Amino acid sequence: MHQMITYLSFNGNCREAMLFYQQCLGGELSWQTIGETPVAKKLPASVQNYILNASLMKDDWILMGTDMVADEGLIRGNTVSILLECNTEEEMRRCFENLVRGGKSTQDIERTYWGALFGGLTDRFGNQWLLKYADYETD
Repeated sequence: MHQMITYLSFNGNCREAMLFYQQCLGGELSWQTIGETPVAKKLPASVQNYILNASLMKDDWILMGTDMVADEGLIRGNTVSILLECNTEEEMRRCFENLVRGGKSTQDIERTYWGALFGGLTDRFGNQWLLKYADYETD
């Protein structure tokens, strides 16, 4: 497997969410709206500004998103989490504090029995995040 990409679905607020994630995590953000595709003429004006595909890329990770939802609608749950493996403790704490704004902490950052720092949160869009910093040079 070359890589695993987290792909999030939204209900008309993909642009807002991806801009928020870019502000929190950095990276290069690009997107394509429905109106920019060949099928735009077949779809109602109300969805022309919806995001077909968005990609936030930084270093060796990609976070993708879309406003395109199946006919049964968007069903939020806790079946998907985004795990960020951070390079430093400072980076981890900064990302946690940024992402938790408007959301809630589900697990405060604390040292685990295996020597890593670990924490979890639900962001303001209802998505689950897990953050880890493995400092294997500890005592």
